[in-house]
Formats: sequence, structure tokens, C-alpha cells
Amino acid sequence: MLQPTYPLKTPRLILRPFTRNDITAFHAIYSHPEVVRFLLWEPHRRTESRQLLEKKAEHTTLTRPGQTLSLGIELVETGELIGDASLTWASHEHGTGEIMIILHPRHHGKGYAAEAATEVFRLGFDELGLHRIFGRCDPRNIASASLMEGLGMRQEAHLREVERVKGEWTDELVYAILATEWQKS
Repeated sequence: MLQPTYPLKTPRLILRPFTRNDITAFHAIYSHPEVVRFLLWEPHRRTESRQLLEKKAEHTTLTRPGQTLSLGIELVETGELIGDASLTWASHEHGTGEIMIILHPRHHGKGYAAEAATEVFRLGFDELGLHRIFGRCDPRNIASASLMEGLGMRQEAHLREVERVKGEWTDELVYAILATEWQKS
């Protein structure tokens, strides 16, 4: 079980539960074409963003496998919501979790995704006691693949034409890191 004490702070970021007040920034992220380019869905309309935000606002703890912890990523300096970090508890028996980080493109290339992911790894490994955390991305999403490699995750699979996304067959890369590898870094 994972019940973080909020807010979670890193040198430049605050990770915290989403609130309804986040709708404008949240919608700016999920409606941006560059954000959803390699994801399963199209840019959200405001009503879709509101529904997703309300759902994510409820995901503040992990009490059983299959649940997802959803955290807003906020800049310490300005208080601006710039992204979404999540940890899904995939399996208790196998001690696995899945990480996903989404940032507004205006904040790409500044190390914020790595900083947020590092905190999510800490939650997953140190607090939830996971054995392995994995992440997935489209191989064309070079920034996501580079982020995972930079975090010490290794590529475990390249699945060919595994999903039909936006009318085309797409490949998927799977990266992972073990708790023992995380402790060494």
C-alpha cells in the first residue's frame, strides 16, 4: 500500500494530487497535439479533460494492484502545473509497476521529466516495495526513449506493430529498471 504524504518536493518540482482548479493547465496539456502525438487518444476537448482530471484527482493512493497513482507536476518557482506523473501498480505477486510522465511541450528539455520520474521511482521502490518498474513508448517518441535510457532503464523489448493507433499499426518499446539497479544509481 502507498499513501504518500503530500506535497512531494524535489529541488524544482512539487508533485501533488490534482484538483478541479487545475482544469485550465490540465486541458492545455491534454489538448496539445504534440502531447498526444504518440498516445492512443486525440487531443482532448475541454469536457474530456475535465472528466479525466476528475478521475485523476481521486487517484492519490495505491491500495491494491491495478490502481494508478496520479500526480500533478508543478514548478516550485511559479506554482504552474506543467505535467502529469503516474505510477500504476501492475502486480503485487510480481512486484511490478508502470511509470508514465507527460509534460506540456513548453517544458520539454529542461530535466523536469527526469526529476519527476526519479521521485516516482522513489515512491515505487522505496515506499511501495516494487521489484521492477517499466515504461512504454512509441519508438518514434525519441524524447521518451531517451528519458528512460537516461534514468538507467534498459530496453527489454521492441514489439512490432503491436497496436493500431490513430489508423496505423505502431511499434512499442518497453523499458524497465529493477529495484537493485535503482539502489545502485
